Amino acid sequence: MSGFRIAVFASGQGSNFQSLVEAASNGKIEGSIELLVSDKPQALVVQKAQAAGIHCHLFQPKDYPSREAYEQEIVEKLNALKIDLVVLAGYMRLLTPVIVEGYAGRLINIHPSLLPAFPGKNAIGQALDYGVTLTGITVHFVDGGMDTGPIIAQRAVEVSAEDTAESLGESIHALEQQLYPEVVSWFAKGLVKLDGRKVTIGAKECQENTQTAP
Repeated sequence: MSGFRIAVFASGQGSNFQSLVEAASNGKIEGSIELLVSDKPQALVVQKAQAAGIHCHLFQPKDYPSREAYEQEIVEKLNALKIDLVVLAGYMRLLTPVIVEGYAGRLINIHPSLLPAFPGKNAIGQALDYGVTLTGITVHFVDGGMDTGPIIAQRAVEVSAEDTAESLGESIHALEQQLYPEVVSWFAKGLVKLDGRKVTIGAKECQENTQTAP
């Protein structure tokens, strides 16, 4: 196995976390999930990490004087484990420059819309309220803004007149669990290059790497 080392930040049920763990276990990601970071010690994702034998760094934000304080502790853990890539997978905390700058170019997130459309919270609800016929998912680098980092990959989902937030969410989450491990595998193979806002995957430039789901 490659020595590529991955940390996942998550706060919830951990469906994307589980898809990453499985992809690493079956060799689709040539690397290892070394750490789960969670601000919700009782979250289901923590149970999944423990069941998989993955080390957890758990914390309660209220126990620290500032976001920077607990993020500095996290960065020390990331550095100690020689983490190559930080993957946000439903992590519900805004990041400060302590992590964003410390792991610039090695910090990614997945968002349930075709950015730059519908950034921030409730992207699925925003899409339904707007009446779009096409939405999707975006994997992007994390910068200092709200879902504003350079786009790595996107996949589209058609929105039907019958869709509800629940049904559309199911379609989007299923697609996330396919795309996120694939993108992480690109990083593990050293295929992802970032130059300004331009992202190159291997020999293919993908500023607008958008494909319609079958």
